Amino acid sequence: MQTSLQLAFPPTLPEPDWPALYQSLNQSGYARLPALLDAGKCRDLVALYQRESLFRSRIVMARHGFGRGEYQYFRYPLPTVVEDLRQSFYPPLASLANEWNARLGKPTRFPASLAAFLAQCHAAGQCRPTPLLLQYRGGDYNCLHQDLYGDLHFPLQMAILLSRPGVDFEGGEFCLTEYSSREHRAEVVPLEQGDALIFAVAERPQAGLRKGTRKVLMRHGVSRVRAGQRHTLGVIFHDAR
Repeated sequence: MQTSLQLAFPPTLPEPDWPALYQSLNQSGYARLPALLDAGKCRDLVALYQRESLFRSRIVMARHGFGRGEYQYFRYPLPTVVEDLRQSFYPPLASLANEWNARLGKPTRFPASLAAFLAQCHAAGQCRPTPLLLQYRGGDYNCLHQDLYGDLHFPLQMAILLSRPGVDFEGGEFCLTEYSSREHRAEVVPLEQGDALIFAVAERPQAGLRKGTRKVLMRHGVSRVRAGQRHTLGVIFHDAR
């Protein structure tokens, strides 16, 4: 895939190798970006979890059958680094999202700017921001799920590990599953502090073994944290009802 979008990333964010990222997303449904955030930014984001005024709601996962642990959704305006991530990654990913929809025979095409896409979300009644911070302690886990918050959703999202595996926590691996008409597959994706993972929200196209394209359904979750405390930043591009 090629894109004409040559965007200047904020100086605080390293710009990805887009050809390699597109290739990984097309082949596997996910792409890992090592050290997208440095340790200082990770610590600063973790510290935000205690500032209730920054968040619109707090979810205790066990109350809803989502697993164990908790998370909080940011309110607008988003913290600068979260807004930078959302604004910077959306346009190149929208190019890939449009290619995916074309391959899947879907008529929806995403606009080039995040502002235009969010305007569509708000017109559809999806006005609540979805970027979030997740917190897990020993024994916590996140059931396999899809982050769909309304009829309109962007097909890619990002998760960034803010804690240090083996130091801040044990266990808590990021898990992805794929389901298609031919096979079911699960994969554990190892992450280090500051690593980002971009992955399909719910489905992606995959080349058929002989010809054409088939649809692969995807879910993601986190395995049980054995000890310590694990924090993750989730960057979702569509807003919620």
